Amino acid sequence: MARAWFQSINPKNTAHYSLDEIIYRCPQTGSLLEVRHDMDELKKKSAMDWRTLFEERWRSQDKIDASGIWGKREWVLPDIPREHVVSLGEGASTLFSGSMLSKLFQHDALYVKLCGNSHTGSFKDLGMTVLVSQVNHLIKKGKPIRAIACASTGDTSAALAAYASYAGILSVILLPKNKISLAQLMQPIANGSLVLALDTDFDGCMKIVEELTLEKEIYLANSMNSLRVEGQKTVGIEVAQQLGWQLPDWFIIPGGNLGNVSALGAGLKMLYELKLVNSLPRIAVAQAQAANPLYQAYLKKFSTFSPITAKETAASAIRIGNPVSVEKAIRTLKEFNGVVEEATEVELKDTAALGDRAGLLVDPHTGVALAAFAKLKKAGVIKPNDSVCVVSTAHGLKFADFKVQYHSSASNALYKNSPIDLEATLGAVKDQVARFLDRK
Repeated sequence: MARAWFQSINPKNTAHYSLDEIIYRCPQTGSLLEVRHDMDELKKKSAMDWRTLFEERWRSQDKIDASGIWGKREWVLPDIPREHVVSLGEGASTLFSGSMLSKLFQHDALYVKLCGNSHTGSFKDLGMTVLVSQVNHLIKKGKPIRAIACASTGDTSAALAAYASYAGILSVILLPKNKISLAQLMQPIANGSLVLALDTDFDGCMKIVEELTLEKEIYLANSMNSLRVEGQKTVGIEVAQQLGWQLPDWFIIPGGNLGNVSALGAGLKMLYELKLVNSLPRIAVAQAQAANPLYQAYLKKFSTFSPITAKETAASAIRIGNPVSVEKAIRTLKEFNGVVEEATEVELKDTAALGDRAGLLVDPHTGVALAAFAKLKKAGVIKPNDSVCVVSTAHGLKFADFKVQYHSSASNALYKNSPIDLEATLGAVKDQVARFLDRK
């Protein structure tokens, strides 16, 4: 008997579908699917035994065990053969904290989960290892899959290209033309994907890739495929482990296509149901003001949801006006007494730069999340003694142009720090060093 399966998120349909089926929506309701687990089977092992097992695997010399995802494989894809797993050492990332971070943001128990410390530089690796492993498994079983395809704002395409290339599987990437960073564009090109730059936005790319993958020989890799959620849900599980099997009072996560929101909630619920933690946190979703359909729905208490046309934003990876996983995200926010906050372009840029002063290198999307944290704290929603974990979704090095523009000589940014051109003399250098030290 399978220990995990697909099931509709619509409670009106409880039919099970095999993970070996090529299926993305419920055939009866049209709703998205989610991966369900045999919790009775998982409960046969005690909470203490699960903790001990996960601790033994953490930082193991065994490649599969050392992965933050496959080290918890019984909670992810319990039925996949070990030899079919496609792993690039994802997960098990740093939980950042420190006195300078606390000082700058005036909050003691503040953590940043650095999911961008991964093979391709973003949290998308966490879900892609699961999806590509399952596709690899299906191909080995004789399924006629010839390629994996995705629409992307940059990070999904990088993850798909790397994992598919590693597994020897072809990948097809649909990108909105001139709307992603050069580093993000370079990654799937370098890994040998077919990269198609379309004259549309992400939502337009997503519509086309959904139609393209109606052909069974091309497998869909976007987050509407719930296999992606199975890897991404380990973020909250890792944080609990890093905090001694406790959870913070709050998680704050950037929201674009919104698959990561339900993913986070799924992992937290498993922790709680299997009694590895004693309480659940609240969740805040952070959106850029230029792409904030969930925030607008939140203001109306989720009575309605209306897609928008997303505007230009530095947070390009969450520039999405019609998120595919909105239904899952809203359900998760209701379950976790969640809130939604937005950040303006000025707020996300300045807050990212402030985070950098603590030793981080903050991407624009994490800048949105940090700005949302600051606003929620100022509004009294987050209390002074609440512990908070901000989920950082990508490495700042993928957005070098974002940093350069902020600190350029023409910028009026609050924390601008431009290079100073000097004549090559000891006196000139000493004068500038003296001014710098006096400023401190």
